[in-house]
Amino acid sequence: MNDRANWTEANDRHLAATVRWIRLRLERLVQASDDKTVSGPVGDTIEQARQEIFELESQDPPPAMLILARVLGLSAFDQQVLALCTAMELDTRIAGLCAQAQADTNKPWPTFALAFALFEDPEWNALSPHAPLRYWRLLEINQPGAVPLTAAALAVDERILNYLKGLNYLDDRLTPLLDPTGIQPVETALPPSQQKAVDSIIEHLKHSDSMQKLPVIELIGQDASSKRLIAGRTASLLDLKLQTIDIKSLPAQTGDAETFTRLWERESMLLPLALYIESNGSTDADLVPLRRFLQGSSSLVFIELEDTGIETVRNRFSVETNKPTHEEQQQLWIAVLHAQAGDMPQRLAEQFSFNQSEIERLARYALDTSSDNTTGLRTDLWQACRVAARAGMEQLAQRIDTKAGWDQLVLPAEQKALLYQITDQVAYRNRVYEDWGFRERMNRGLGINALFAGESGTGKSMAAEVIANDLGLDLYRIDLSAVVSKYIGETEKNLRRLFDTAEDSGAILFFDEADSLFGKRSEVKDSHDRYANIEINYLLQRMESYRGLAILASNMKSALDKAFVRRLRFIVDFPFPGVEERTEIWQKVFPLETPVGEDFDCDCLARLNLTGGNIHSIALNAAFLAAKTGRPITMPLVLESARTEFRKLERPTKESDFKWKGNLEAVI
Repeated sequence: MNDRANWTEANDRHLAATVRWIRLRLERLVQASDDKTVSGPVGDTIEQARQEIFELESQDPPPAMLILARVLGLSAFDQQVLALCTAMELDTRIAGLCAQAQADTNKPWPTFALAFALFEDPEWNALSPHAPLRYWRLLEINQPGAVPLTAAALAVDERILNYLKGLNYLDDRLTPLLDPTGIQPVETALPPSQQKAVDSIIEHLKHSDSMQKLPVIELIGQDASSKRLIAGRTASLLDLKLQTIDIKSLPAQTGDAETFTRLWERESMLLPLALYIESNGSTDADLVPLRRFLQGSSSLVFIELEDTGIETVRNRFSVETNKPTHEEQQQLWIAVLHAQAGDMPQRLAEQFSFNQSEIERLARYALDTSSDNTTGLRTDLWQACRVAARAGMEQLAQRIDTKAGWDQLVLPAEQKALLYQITDQVAYRNRVYEDWGFRERMNRGLGINALFAGESGTGKSMAAEVIANDLGLDLYRIDLSAVVSKYIGETEKNLRRLFDTAEDSGAILFFDEADSLFGKRSEVKDSHDRYANIEINYLLQRMESYRGLAILASNMKSALDKAFVRRLRFIVDFPFPGVEERTEIWQKVFPLETPVGEDFDCDCLARLNLTGGNIHSIALNAAFLAAKTGRPITMPLVLESARTEFRKLERPTKESDFKWKGNLEAVI
C-alpha cells in the first residue's frame, strides 16, 4: 500500500479505538449509576483501549484527531468532547448509553454535563464561545428555549466528522460563494518581472510577525490574468490551494459574515487555503463586508485592485503587477513559435501586449490552424492577435471597419507625406525607442499623437482609416458623449479606462470633433472650472503616455487649447479640395464594378465646390437612382444628386453650375 492508504488504515484504527474507549467509559458510568461494581475486567478493558489509542497516536503522521487538535488548538478535554460526539455518529449503541448515563430516556445525545461526568479533568472553559469547540464551529449546539447550555444536545459538525474519517474537502457551506474553477496552480516558469513580484511577496511574508495576522496582499495593476498568475504561483510555493471569491459575494449581514469568516478561517488551516478576492466593479458599499472579513481573518488573502489600496484594519503589502515586459513577451513568442515565424515575435511584441497564457494560446492556435507556409502563419497569427486584443474595447468605443487605401486618399503632396511619416513612426517606434536608446533620453511620454484639422468631409476620417489599414491595426472612434460626464471625476475615470484598455489592444484611437473634449482651459471662477481644467490636464498627460497612436480630428483648430496643440507630434491640415483634387476624387469615387455611362464628365463635376465627403454622398445617391432604373449611372443622375446635396447644405447655386459639355440640363 502507498503512504496515503497506510495512513487511512491507521487513522481508521485510531478512530475505532477511540469510539470503543468512549463506549466503555459510558458503560462504566451507567454501571456506576446503578451501583454496580466497575473494577476488574471492565476497568482493565478501558485501560487497554486507552493504551491502544496512545500507541496509534505515536505514529507519523499522526491520526486526524491529533492533527485537528494541533491546528485548531484543542485541549485534551476538547478532544474528548469531540470524540464523544463523533462516537454518537459512528456507533448506534452510544445514543442509548447517553440516555442511561443521564437517567433520562428523552436525552439520547451527548451534552456538556455528560462530558463533565464522563471524563477526568473537565474544563469549564470549553463552554466559552471563544474556546475552540464553539469558536471553530466544531459542534452543533441545539439549545431551544430556556434549556441551559450544559443540557443542550451536542452533535459533531458534518465537515469535522468527515475530516476525522480522513476526508478533507472544502466545507459545502462555502462552495456556493467561491468560484468553483478557482485558480489553477502555476507550474510553468513565470517571466522574470512577474517572478520578482512573487519573490517579494514571499520574502515579505517570511518577515511578518507570526503572532500577528498575515498582511493582505494587494495586487495593483490593470491585467487581471497577470494578478492571478502571480497569486497562483505564490500560493503554489507556499503549498496553499487558492480559492477565488467576488467581493460582492462576501456576506453583508453581520451573522452571515461572522459564520463565513469563521468557516473560512477553519478551512484555510485544515486544507490549507489562501483566498483571492476579485474587486473589479466594486463600490463603497462592498468595502464594508470586506473590512469586516479582513478584521476577523488572519489567513493569506490576495485582493486585486486597479490603482489604489483599500484602507483596511489589517496590515497590507502592495505589489505592482504588470504584463510581461516587451523583451519578455518577445522571448515568450520565440519560445512558442520557434523559427517558424521569422521576425513575427518582435513585431507582435512591439504592437500588442499579452500575458504569458494569452501568448501561448494564440501561438498554438495559429500553429494548429494555419497552412504550412510562413506567410499564412504570419497573417493568421496577426489577425488572431488583433481579435484577441479587442477584448474590452468594443464596449468603450466604436470599431471602424477600415477599407480605404492610399490610392483612394486624395490630398496635396505635403499632407500625404505627413501621413506617411505618421505611419512609419508607428511601425518603427520600438526600434527607435528601445533598440536605439531614445527611451532613456525622453522625459515625456512615448506616444504618437496627431491632429487632423479641416472642414467636415475633407478626408480626416478616411486618412485615419488608411493609416490603420496600412498598419494592420484596429481603428476605434471615441464616442465623446460616453466619455464626458457632468459628475466630477467621472470623465477622468472613463478616459483612464479607455486608455488603459487601448494600451493592450494596440489600437488607433480616433477622437472625432475633438475640440469639444480638448477645448481651451478656462479661467478658474468656480469649482466646475477648476475640475474642467483638471480634465484637460489629465488628457494632456494620458495622450503623451499612451504607447499607441491617437488621432484627433477637429473642424475648428483654433478652439483647441494651445498648450495641448504644442504637445502634439503632428498637425495635418486638410485643405478644402481644389479643382485638381476634386477631379481626382470624382475619378475614384465609383468602384470598378459600378456601371458608369460614357457621358460621365469628371472635369465638369470638379467645378462644383464640394468636399470629398459631399462627392461620396452624391455618388452614392446617384448609384441608387441608377439602380432603380436598371441603367448605368449617367450625368443627369449625378447632377440631380448634386443639386440635392446643395439643397441639403443650404448653399446657393447657379443654374450654370449644372450644365455639362453635352449642353443638357440636369433633371430637376
